Amino acid sequence: MKVLLVAGGWSSERVVSLSGAAQIEKALASLGHEVVLHDLSRDFPDFVRTAKTCDFAFLSLHGAPGEDGLPQALLDAAGVPYQGSGPAGSFLALSKAASKQLFTEAGLDTPRWTFLPRGSATDTQPDFPLPWFVKPNLGGSSILMTLVREAHELPAALARIFEAGDDALIEEGLAGPELTCAVLGDVALPPILIRPKAGEFFDYVSKYEPDAAEEICPAPVAPAVTEALGRISLAAHAALGLSGYSRSDFILTENGLKLLEVNTLPGMTPTSLLPRSARTAGLSFSDLIARLIELGLAHRAKRP
Repeated sequence: MKVLLVAGGWSSERVVSLSGAAQIEKALASLGHEVVLHDLSRDFPDFVRTAKTCDFAFLSLHGAPGEDGLPQALLDAAGVPYQGSGPAGSFLALSKAASKQLFTEAGLDTPRWTFLPRGSATDTQPDFPLPWFVKPNLGGSSILMTLVREAHELPAALARIFEAGDDALIEEGLAGPELTCAVLGDVALPPILIRPKAGEFFDYVSKYEPDAAEEICPAPVAPAVTEALGRISLAAHAALGLSGYSRSDFILTENGLKLLEVNTLPGMTPTSLLPRSARTAGLSFSDLIARLIELGLAHRAKRP
């Protein structure tokens, strides 16, 4: 097939996108596909025209555009299949404030949170105790995320997010190990336990610098926890109306698992979590790419 590999974009996660695309391009070539690399930040006006010359689009994007559903909507209009979720599910998962509402409606336990639209007073405090994680509502890769331990630190943390043009989410800072569990098709992959080697949480450096975090797969947790991780990940995937694949992030507290968020375009860099989990399940990186294409084509075939 002729595959349009969509990468780059203009979000703060552009570098991560391009790093993943380099790996994906090699895998697509090894599978015998003709690859057309398309950098959205340079060639966005030609995106639909170029997509129509291809048989399939593979998205290596993070943040917006990408996880906001914009490229997916354009590909749907062009009649070109792609891997992963459609526009609605993509945007719902990207918005932490939106997805948490749907988690709650589905009976999935998530940390307490407060949403502050851009322009809110930076001294606005939530009604739950410190510490707080302050996050961009639409951001990813832990960029601009701050762990606030004292109330006087909150205004500066919010100001950084507002100045970057995003809304903010304040989430209760819960103690416990971080875990992640991916869904591929209708199957939950082996979960991963994450232990950052530096810093207090799984931040940008821990995620993308080699050897900055210990990632153990399968996670050394009780069988009941492994079962719950898979079950909740599948339920979150369904609650957001996702397809193909996703990856859910958790904190394991003394009161059980807390669902943090769901990623619709998980990282595909050499240090990313989804490929590691797939390897544990017996899938090479090329196998994973082939399976995602298979799922994307099947999903397109079901649509009217």
